[in-house]
Amino acid sequence: MKEIQRLKEAILKEYPRMTKDDTFTFKCHPGVPCFNQCCRDVNIFLTPYDILRLKKSLGITSSEFLAKYTISPFDKNLPYPVVMLKMEEDETKRCPFVTDQGCGVYGDRPWACRMYPLGLASPGQQNQEETEEFYFLLEEAMCKGFGEDHKQTVAQWITEQGIEEYNEAGEEFKEITLHKFFQESDKKLPPQKIEMFFTACYNLDKFRDFLFKTSFFDKFEVDERTQKEIKEDDHALLTFGYRWLRFALFAEPTMTMKDEVVESKKREMEKKKQK
Repeated sequence: MKEIQRLKEAILKEYPRMTKDDTFTFKCHPGVPCFNQCCRDVNIFLTPYDILRLKKSLGITSSEFLAKYTISPFDKNLPYPVVMLKMEEDETKRCPFVTDQGCGVYGDRPWACRMYPLGLASPGQQNQEETEEFYFLLEEAMCKGFGEDHKQTVAQWITEQGIEEYNEAGEEFKEITLHKFFQESDKKLPPQKIEMFFTACYNLDKFRDFLFKTSFFDKFEVDERTQKEIKEDDHALLTFGYRWLRFALFAEPTMTMKDEVVESKKREMEKKKQK
């Protein structure tokens, strides 16, 4: 994790900053001699939407996907849990989805894979004085795609790789991870809330069980239409999870407790005061 932090610092200080109108020369295809080599021994952080797409593509539950294909590194400096794609545990250290013909989950490949060789920096996460996002180019020596005669703008690449959908789906998650709560160094999530964050963001099937197999809807005002949507649609469930986290982690008014529950809590508080 320290190496990743050093890379982030280098990006902010040293990498040329690109806008959507800037151009770069690159193309990846089976004909380049390095084909598939970039899919080995790499750190790929998965977003909640990445996991939603991948587990659906593979036809497995989120719990199964997380157990088989991911790791969650522990670092006391991490303000919230992160999930990384687990490379094969052999000498190749390749991505579990790569084949001789290329990516086996290409249509649902993660955001980071779609972006490469571009990166997107959010200075606000690292530097309080900067807030503007910018793109940068990861021009690695082993990659021969940069020698291909194919020029495009950053905007064209984003469109061609289907990145915009992932950006839109990840906007609410980004707002949570960049929340002022996490910018304050003395603020730490207790274990129970770390588990809550992990479940609502990454383990959607478990989060759905939490909602529908407990007394959750007896305590919170959630209309029938919304209940139906989050029961049937993973994307709607993920969006609801972000609402729940804003309420549970940051005490924001994104959820409404039922009147009888509020009254019951008031009575409990009064009893405690009288003791």
